[in-house]
Amino acid sequence: MDNPIDTYVATALQSYTVLAIVALLIGAAVAPYAVAVAESNENHVVVVNVDEPITGSSAQETVAELRSLRQNDSVKAVVLDINSPGGGAAASESMYLAVKRLEAEKPVYTSVGDTAASGAYYTAIPSDGIYVTPGSLVGSVGVRASVSSSGGLPPGVTTGPDKAGAMTQDEWYAAIESMQRSFVGSVMEERGDNLTVDRETVAEATVYVGGRAVNTGYADEIGNTEDAVVAAADDAGVSDYQVSYRDPAQPQTSLLGLNGSDATSGNVTVEQRR
Repeated sequence: MDNPIDTYVATALQSYTVLAIVALLIGAAVAPYAVAVAESNENHVVVVNVDEPITGSSAQETVAELRSLRQNDSVKAVVLDINSPGGGAAASESMYLAVKRLEAEKPVYTSVGDTAASGAYYTAIPSDGIYVTPGSLVGSVGVRASVSSSGGLPPGVTTGPDKAGAMTQDEWYAAIESMQRSFVGSVMEERGDNLTVDRETVAEATVYVGGRAVNTGYADEIGNTEDAVVAAADDAGVSDYQVSYRDPAQPQTSLLGLNGSDATSGNVTVEQRR
């Protein structure tokens, strides 16, 4: 009579073998796409949508997307398609830094739809060029925060004696002022050579419309996303390229969409340009 332990071991080994074969088949199916993207000879200009208020989660998704595009050698240039009123200070700064890192390695252009205000404008300023429509609202270089009307801020819950002190109103205003100086300083650093207004005017958090934004140096050209794509491709030195439209806020974004033409993968649409 067969030993039941031997029978059990044999069955288990057969099961593991089947699982291993399935895993290999899945890997074989996926691997060609991954390799094709990594080793693609195609040139890509990628349009990234920033079309919602900037929050911690949306910023995290966009930053990850920009990092992937920066590391993908087939991506020759990126266009930010912005239509956002801004958002949280920390989230907006993370977006700004991600764009700045990307721009250091490949051309980045921005196309503004209806609005690129506050943190959304902060995101755009490292771009090599900013395109706006005649009706675009651009600027609002400032910080907005709520402060209690009492003598100090609520103490909240603490975890130890070093956490026992709450910020006073003066300390809170100082923190807001520090964020404002950082924002204005970044605008002056990135756009200073283009601006026709001084630092004090920038700090007034004025919003400019279309042509006025160009005249003051907050933007560079009147145009749309198509114009920004053409400028980005020209800056990258490519004339034969694919254009991909991507939205990091959508969960199905994948670099696999960069492989192929006239196709849609999740939320990624690819067009061939010559």
